[in-house]
Amino acid sequence: MVFNSIMHVTFFAKDINVTKSFYEKLGCKMKMAVKYKAYADKPHSQYYKKAQEIPEEYCIIYFEIAPGQFIEIYPSENDQLPHPQFNKHIGYSHFGVIVEDIQKTRDFLTQKGITIDIEPKIGNSRTWQMWIHDPDDNRIEIMQYTNDSYQVVGHIDI
Repeated sequence: MVFNSIMHVTFFAKDINVTKSFYEKLGCKMKMAVKYKAYADKPHSQYYKKAQEIPEEYCIIYFEIAPGQFIEIYPSENDQLPHPQFNKHIGYSHFGVIVEDIQKTRDFLTQKGITIDIEPKIGNSRTWQMWIHDPDDNRIEIMQYTNDSYQVVGHIDI
C-alpha cells in the first residue's frame, strides 16, 4: 500500500467559531461546512438531538490547507477534556505545514494578530521552522525546506 498524501487531521474546538476565524486568518479556505440541521431527519445519528436544538450551528468544518489536504474541525462537548500539555501523553503532538518563504509567512501571521510561539530558525534537520498554536492549543509547526533539509536530501543515523 502506498499513500498519496494526508487527507485530513481532525481537532475538537472549544469554540468552533473562534477556531474557524483562526484558520481563516491563516488563509485556509473553508471547503466544507455542515450544520446540525443536516441531521434533522436522521434520528439514529449522534447529531439528531442537536439538529433539533441548535440547527444553525456548525458540526463539521473542513479547511483546505493545500489541494486535497484538510483540517477538520468538530465542536467539543461540554464535558470534553482539553488537549494535554506537550510531551505529557502518548499520541498527537503537532502538525506541520510547508511554506515557500518562512519570513514572509511570519510577517503575514503577525499582521493578522497571530502569536509566534517560536521564531523562525534552522532546526536540527537543517529545515527552517517556527511554531504557532490554534485557539485550542494545537501546536502547528511551519517549515521551509532548504537545499540541505534532511526531508529533501535524506538522512538516517546509523
